[in-house]
Amino acid sequence: MDKKLIVVTAPSGAGKTTIVKHLLDKIPDLAFSVSATTRPKRQSENEAVDYYFINVDTFLQLIKDEAFVEWEQVYENQFYGTLKKEIDRLWSLGKYIVFDIDVKGANNIKKIYNKQVLTIFVKPPSKEILINRLKNRNTEDQKSLNARIKKAELELQFENKFDYVLVNDELERAFNEAENVVFKFLVG
Repeated sequence: MDKKLIVVTAPSGAGKTTIVKHLLDKIPDLAFSVSATTRPKRQSENEAVDYYFINVDTFLQLIKDEAFVEWEQVYENQFYGTLKKEIDRLWSLGKYIVFDIDVKGANNIKKIYNKQVLTIFVKPPSKEILINRLKNRNTEDQKSLNARIKKAELELQFENKFDYVLVNDELERAFNEAENVVFKFLVG
């Protein structure tokens, strides 16, 4: 099995996590790369399934130890990153790896792994719909919501940096399109 990576990226609220979960359900040889983060765990999340939740000091030490393939401080004292050992672990299981990460992280992985990577940018139908999706999640306080909206507006400008742009306007269509693009990459 070739060592291939599928990176799904999007502004927060565009639907990348929903699409990644669908791909994991449909493609048995695909495994999810669990990212590390310093942000607080949400009630619906599980350790080592959704994220590796670690404190800021530990995260900073891992940066010094060069333990990450990519990392970023997304918001003040909120770091996210992909541990090198996570990729090694999943490849040792003979899996293709799918990532659900931000725009900068996606670009960094593409730079490192180049042709082994398919990058998919999930685009909302409009900025207004994206903002409504973020508000309707009710997972943020107003300050955090404003930061996510500001970051999302910036990230929307980078869609042309990715291998494939998937407009998430109708979920079933987006699911089918994502499956087709990923299957073509994996067998190609």
